[in-house]
Amino acid sequence: MKSVHSGAIARVVDILAGEDRHHVLMVVDEDAYRACGAAEVIEPALDGHSVSRFSEFELNPKLADVDRGIALTNRQRPDVVIAIGGGTALDLGKLISRLAVQAASALEIIQGTASMDRPGIPLVVIPTTAGTGSEATHFAVVYVDGQKYSVAGPMMLPDHTIVDPQLTASLPAGITAATGLDALCQGIESLWSVGANDESIGYAREAIRLAAGNIVAAVNAPTLKVREAMCMASHLAGKAINITKTTSSHALSYSITSDYGIPHGIAVALTLGPMLRFNAGVTDDDCMDHRGAHHVRDRIAEIVGLLGARTPEEASERFRQMVQQIGCPSTLAEAGITSNAQLQNIVASVNTQRMANNPRRTTEESLLDQLSTSLNQGVSIG
Repeated sequence: MKSVHSGAIARVVDILAGEDRHHVLMVVDEDAYRACGAAEVIEPALDGHSVSRFSEFELNPKLADVDRGIALTNRQRPDVVIAIGGGTALDLGKLISRLAVQAASALEIIQGTASMDRPGIPLVVIPTTAGTGSEATHFAVVYVDGQKYSVAGPMMLPDHTIVDPQLTASLPAGITAATGLDALCQGIESLWSVGANDESIGYAREAIRLAAGNIVAAVNAPTLKVREAMCMASHLAGKAINITKTTSSHALSYSITSDYGIPHGIAVALTLGPMLRFNAGVTDDDCMDHRGAHHVRDRIAEIVGLLGARTPEEASERFRQMVQQIGCPSTLAEAGITSNAQLQNIVASVNTQRMANNPRRTTEESLLDQLSTSLNQGVSIG
């Protein structure tokens, strides 16, 4: 069940009042939990329950944290798992609640040598950021020895989703910016994805409209109405990529985050404009979408319009200016990535599964060209 509105956090009381909810495991970002106001509602609702907490985990889910969470789950045997925080907490909640009950090990399932064959522990997810959309997706990210994996399957969808915009009111501007960019980029990538269908296009279209129209205010002059819009954009973008998955800019982003410390949403945004221009140049010879280059160009034209522009070049520039307005680096050079060696490392580390969803075929040469000539806006690299 899903609740997306201000005050939705009160639903936790009803969920915990249900039968067989005596033992609760909280997978929680403690700082976010206390700051956002959720604790004021959830803590009284936990009275009379046996509660375990899993909170000391690193940013971006790691196998070691998943294993520790599973070990705690196996000791405490909770009846329900509540995951609250940003994308890391939500993904860990999904992984722990689902993988703890499987016959195979977490590593075997993560690496794809075994599958999930048992239903997980009931899971409630409560995002405290507006950006990842993890509450709406059937996959979760985890890193093993620095390599990123995505554990996917229908069982990974949460049983209960609570999206309350009031929980994002305490977010610092930098986190609001980075997560908001993630939602906007997810919407754009989903709209041009080879896997887009009528349902996903509807979600993505509205996510782009809401995010593009509200992200600057959400960072610089937030109101509850603006935060509500960004939370809905994030949720709809999550529903869109749940169908299509992400594409080129996400594929390029992982090395930018892991090797250069750029927050995920910003890392994705750094290549979004150039990939928009690149995809706009699709031809029948390099089109990856079975519906043809004309279909892709129609989707790109829709994105251009949603960004308030007339051409892909103008849309790319409008997007770059939007990123600047919210205080984020808008080119790789501004992010401190300026050498050919760095660009080659980013391209060499690309996520091939995500890149395969891009509507125009890419090569190492074409990606390097986009990163070097487009993103750096005339900055000399070498």
